[in-house]
Amino acid sequence: MKPTTPQIAFRYRPQDSATGITRTTAKRLAAVLGVDETQVIHLALHELATKFLPQYEADTGALTKTQLNQVKKSAPKAKGGTVRSSLFELKSA
Repeated sequence: MKPTTPQIAFRYRPQDSATGITRTTAKRLAAVLGVDETQVIHLALHELATKFLPQYEADTGALTKTQLNQVKKSAPKAKGGTVRSSLFELKSA
């Protein structure tokens, strides 16, 4: 027996708005994109997920002193001039 995939009910809106579209609009999108209506929904949801959800794991916080020293050591040395800003805020001890 084939396992079932969880599904949700999807209802088209009676008219296009900022929060939904009509089936006519979904069919037009499907025709333009060369996919079916279900794929249009998946493409739209994927675009929203990419836009609003982090695409990487959260880091573990601020750099340690050792890590900061490693970054400074590997960074190219400035050739004259003055430093106007820094990527790192150094705390005075």
